Amino acid sequence: MKKYIFLGSLSLLLMNCSKKAEANKTVSDSDSLTDTTSPVIDTLGSKSFCYLGVTGKDSVFVTIDDNLGTVTGKMRYKNSEKDSSKGDLTGFKSGDTLKLTYEFASEGTTSKRDIFFIQKDGNLLEGIGNQKDENGEMKYADEKKIAYKDGQKFEAADCAMVSKALK
Repeated sequence: MKKYIFLGSLSLLLMNCSKKAEANKTVSDSDSLTDTTSPVIDTLGSKSFCYLGVTGKDSVFVTIDDNLGTVTGKMRYKNSEKDSSKGDLTGFKSGDTLKLTYEFASEGTTSKRDIFFIQKDGNLLEGIGNQKDENGEMKYADEKKIAYKDGQKFEAADCAMVSKALK
């Protein structure tokens, strides 16, 4: 008799456990937070942009990698009748302004200078302002007096073409 009571209790316990597992499964299937029909949008990953500026026979190629406001990239001035330069960009993004330092090689020397851009409507506008030498690095004398309307305009470009020009 004890065997029958034990087997009966065990059967009821197993049936109740399987019902709870099925109930939990239906709840998780209808959870709106795990809806897999909409694509996942990565808002935290690094974003890459490529730009080209052309003035007469001179060209400027720029790549920008924005990783949550920390900006890195490469830049190359390819001038037709003057020395060209190429180097690295590092800095940060503040609103729509990229505040960068351009470390470049030109005429056999390595130099650094501030270069600020406004990133707007898929383009870059270079900031123009007075610069001063601070320990061998050219810095803007007054960041509040930087004008962007007269600076060179860089338009969005194909990253494969810009990367090839930066090599």
